[in-house]
Amino acid sequence: MSLITRLRRSAAETSPADPADHPTPDPTDPGGSAPAVDPTPPRADADQPAGPRPPADNRTDERRSTAPDAAAPDAAAPDAAAPDAAAPDAAAAHRSKAGAAADRTVDHTSGETGETGETGETGETGDAGAAGGSGPDRDADEGGGGAAGGSGRTTRRVRLVVGAVFTVLAVALVLFGLVVPDDYGALHAASFVRIPLEALIGVAVLAVLPRRPRFILAAVLGVVLGLLTILKIVDLGFTAILARHFNLVLDWILLGDATGVVQDSIGTLGAVLVVIGACLLVIAILVLMTLAVLRVTRLVAARQTATLRAVSVLAVVWVALATFGVQVADSGAVASRADASLVANRFGSIRNSLHDQADFEAQARVDPFKTTPGNQLLNGLRGKDVLLTFIESYGRYAVEDPRFAPPVDAQLDAATKRLDALGYGSRSAFLSSSTVGGASWLAHSTLLSGLYIDSQQRYRSLVASNRLTLTGAFKKAGWKTVSVEPAITGAWPEGRFFGYEQDYDARNLGYQGSRFSYATMPDQYLYSVLHRKELAPGHAPVFAEITTVSSHSPWTPIPKMVGWDQVGDGSIFDNPANQEGGPPGSILGNADKLRASYIRSIQYSLDALVSYVENYGDPNLVLVFLGDHQPAPIVTGQGASRDVPITIVARDPKVLDRISSWNWTPGLRPAPSAPVARMDTFRNRFMTTFGPADPAH
Repeated sequence: MSLITRLRRSAAETSPADPADHPTPDPTDPGGSAPAVDPTPPRADADQPAGPRPPADNRTDERRSTAPDAAAPDAAAPDAAAPDAAAPDAAAAHRSKAGAAADRTVDHTSGETGETGETGETGETGDAGAAGGSGPDRDADEGGGGAAGGSGRTTRRVRLVVGAVFTVLAVALVLFGLVVPDDYGALHAASFVRIPLEALIGVAVLAVLPRRPRFILAAVLGVVLGLLTILKIVDLGFTAILARHFNLVLDWILLGDATGVVQDSIGTLGAVLVVIGACLLVIAILVLMTLAVLRVTRLVAARQTATLRAVSVLAVVWVALATFGVQVADSGAVASRADASLVANRFGSIRNSLHDQADFEAQARVDPFKTTPGNQLLNGLRGKDVLLTFIESYGRYAVEDPRFAPPVDAQLDAATKRLDALGYGSRSAFLSSSTVGGASWLAHSTLLSGLYIDSQQRYRSLVASNRLTLTGAFKKAGWKTVSVEPAITGAWPEGRFFGYEQDYDARNLGYQGSRFSYATMPDQYLYSVLHRKELAPGHAPVFAEITTVSSHSPWTPIPKMVGWDQVGDGSIFDNPANQEGGPPGSILGNADKLRASYIRSIQYSLDALVSYVENYGDPNLVLVFLGDHQPAPIVTGQGASRDVPITIVARDPKVLDRISSWNWTPGLRPAPSAPVARMDTFRNRFMTTFGPADPAH
């Protein structure tokens, strides 16, 4: 019920007399008689005669003019009623304007008045009566008007609450995009305590721009911030697995490889669902971030003065924090400009990547062994079978972490004693790999080529060149060269570049047993097949490069060792008794279980290798085994080195005598103080140490 209606009702109820009981004669009526009017004002005492009093002012008394018994002529009635008839319309118009003004006041106070006047969002023009504002329709019906007004006010409250929630979510999403770190090691609560300089500048600019340029800039900034947020999320994954950021020029191929790893680990359906989810996430981030920036922009425009004051205060605070280098829990400066640095660094990375190919090709042309005759290569190993074995994810962490390394250290020490008893000597040290957590082929090609291969671009340039690899040198010197690559399930044309004469992979190794998550077959099966096919008695000297997979993530389930005479076609590994560990999902999300399973997989891989030497080794065996890279930072933690253990085992003491100047640690376990060299230096050092020399030496 409106205020005017309530006033009317109150006046009617409190009137001292009904005008109908005291009709006012019309002096112009010839048939009526007008009473004499006493010019003397009535006295305000008890003797005053009863009767109607004249009105207190010159305004027309509505009650008298509308009395049913008034003796007014027909011609004069319209003129007398005209002022009162117009009053409701004027009051209704006044109430409508007042309602609209009140609506705008409420909307601007709550921050939910839309620019369009319809959606209830913050803007510049407001929404007049958007949710049941005052007007004639609300007061037309005494019974229904109150209910309709109450319903309108409830609807408006709901809209205001919902709008406020969406505004808060929009601000939170924009801040998340600005402050979320791009490094997995920095992903903790303190890293979100930031005042981003980019936000202060962006808000200030948006606040002062005219409406149309402001809208265009806000849309562009929303898309850009969405793309930066996606890049940061990808970086979080890369730093968690590969300990480096995503390269916008070189790393796109790794996304496909990651899909393959997921497929091998959880199956095709799971991989498809992961890819679909990733695509939907990308779309959602772009759309929602753009909408969020637009909503925040409308809020900023509606409160331009307050916004600029807040930005000014925060700018002063930012400068003070930056001046004193204030941090929260060593998580980086609170006064942040991380996004600007991110963009600058990525542009620099793109520029460096584009120039890197020419630099790498120039490095590849320098090769001291390019023209060396075959009879002067690797003469110190003539007549030996040389097995170069890469143990997946066998990193320094596995032999030095105080919590998880002791079982591996004890195993290596025990194996050293057993091999010593069989006449085998060993020396160990560390190499610094070109990769971490994955992309094993980069490490393989680095060691074999003598060039630092840390990107797919370099790898492609390498395999398109005529660089002499370690495999090629053995082939040139007269060895039969063999590769054993159980993770390869399709064509591998790069094998010809490396110089392999015989390739074994998942298609022709003949394995008939169960897969072990990513691993297509157990390591023990690889050594068994290699020995049967290439190292049987009477064979010519062989150089074999073997890549094991049983210690590949997700490190569960893991095969168990069986008797060598039981390996056969591998079907024995179908038996659950020859497996340990649950499905990959059983350890995901539990860091300690993940690390323990990783260590157990390394123990299995080392056990299979040492057991092979114990059972099939001969006087001419030379074994070089090493890790391809450290496990992912989710296992090692942030800041771990790129070091991997490397060991040379031989029964012929002359082989180890040649590397005595390397000062490697005796035994299968390198000491913490053992030498560390870059992996790309191994080829030249190895080839120099074992040749060229007189073949008779």
